[in-house]
Amino acid sequence: MSTAAPAVSVIMPVLNEERHLRDSVHHILQQEYEGEMEVVIALGPSGDRTDEIAAELVREDSRVHTVPNPTGRTPAALNAAIKASRHPIVVRVDGHGMLSPDYIATAVRLLEETGAQNVGGIMHAEGENDWERAVAAAMTSKIGVGNAVFHTGGEAGPAETVYLGVFRRAALEQQGGYNEEFIRAQDWELNFRIREAGGLIWFSPELKVQYRPRPSVRALAKQYKDYGRWRHVVARYHQGSINLRYLAPPTALCAIAAGTVVGAALTPLGFVIPGGYLAAIAAGSVPAGRGLPLKARLQIPVALATMHMSWGFGFLTSPRSLAKKVIASRRPAVRASSPDTPLDV
Repeated sequence: MSTAAPAVSVIMPVLNEERHLRDSVHHILQQEYEGEMEVVIALGPSGDRTDEIAAELVREDSRVHTVPNPTGRTPAALNAAIKASRHPIVVRVDGHGMLSPDYIATAVRLLEETGAQNVGGIMHAEGENDWERAVAAAMTSKIGVGNAVFHTGGEAGPAETVYLGVFRRAALEQQGGYNEEFIRAQDWELNFRIREAGGLIWFSPELKVQYRPRPSVRALAKQYKDYGRWRHVVARYHQGSINLRYLAPPTALCAIAAGTVVGAALTPLGFVIPGGYLAAIAAGSVPAGRGLPLKARLQIPVALATMHMSWGFGFLTSPRSLAKKVIASRRPAVRASSPDTPLDV
């Protein structure tokens, strides 16, 4: 087997990313990796300067290419970029993700050491202003996201899914890529098929991607509403995938709504429930905000409540018809003939 580092294709689904795209691509091109590399950016119909910035990046570095994604949907973008790429290792990166300097080298090593089909690590949220710092603190705290290891960290080992992912191309091609009906949660669904076919998904805290949080309450609310909506689709798609962590936000939302109605219509005792929730997130914000500026610390409860309530609302209002449509598109897992094929083949 050759000892040369395998060539790598980095794929990026991009839509309205003028703020972070250039920085994100530079983090890729400056990787401490000896193998050949290409970057394929799938461009959705952005309403900002994203296309212009992407064109500049293509002119500046011959390793950068673009492909169109007319639908703007993430899984379609990923499939288009996979099809346009050519190397045996495929690294998924988002337009607002910043890879640590040794991310690709570490991921390739882990693929070889573990025999996994996909490896991933920590979604390390970091903000650039006080609001984003508050969201980052909420997203990396257990009161915000529970025990999700790709948010809060944990020990290396097999996982159901991982953040973004570094794949063997053979695994992507065997499974036919991403299911484009999954507008969100497409990573979970693809990793489910890989696992169902006998492949290994591996989490490692050695892998870290800096993530830029949403810049406003409204954008954060939409993000988490979509998360909750599609998590309910996943629960209907695969009934064994639900657990208490996913049920906590919709349960809290229902309890707070009921308590508020009872408090307003019957007895002030009903306000104990929403009051208790507010006290809990205020208390949880103290350790989460340690070391942050005062203005950022004061906004953490707002970020937590936005995340919890929006996720819960999305989960509760997720239409059964959406799940039926997605279930109808279910692809059977394709078992790999040799999951530990060397990376340079």
